[in-house]
Amino acid sequence: QVQLAESGGGLVQPGGSLRLSCLTPNFVVREYDIRWHRQAPGKEREWVSTIRRPTGVGTTYYADSVKGRFVISRDIDKNTVYLQMNNLQPDDTAVYYCNAYTWWGQGTQVTVSA
Repeated sequence: QVQLAESGGGLVQPGGSLRLSCLTPNFVVREYDIRWHRQAPGKEREWVSTIRRPTGVGTTYYADSVKGRFVISRDIDKNTVYLQMNNLQPDDTAVYYCNAYTWWGQGTQVTVSA
């Protein structure tokens, strides 16, 4: 069973920053596209960002709602994909999940509130 593990969530004020981490097995971070998604209370899960596998040049993609504020990156040596989130707003409040292929983590809660 492949397991992904998110961490780094928490409570932050509007305008603040958080960095989420997704720890994966080594073969996942090396060979698969990895995505971040989020699900806000009462809403459907939505895609946030993708980083292509290294053989896909590691190209990154972002949802319009986070473009210019979030940055996805990969550290193969640490088996980790990061989501740096800046200028957080209340609408960013959600459980954030990382995903590769059909594998999902358990999620980490991000709450943006004054």
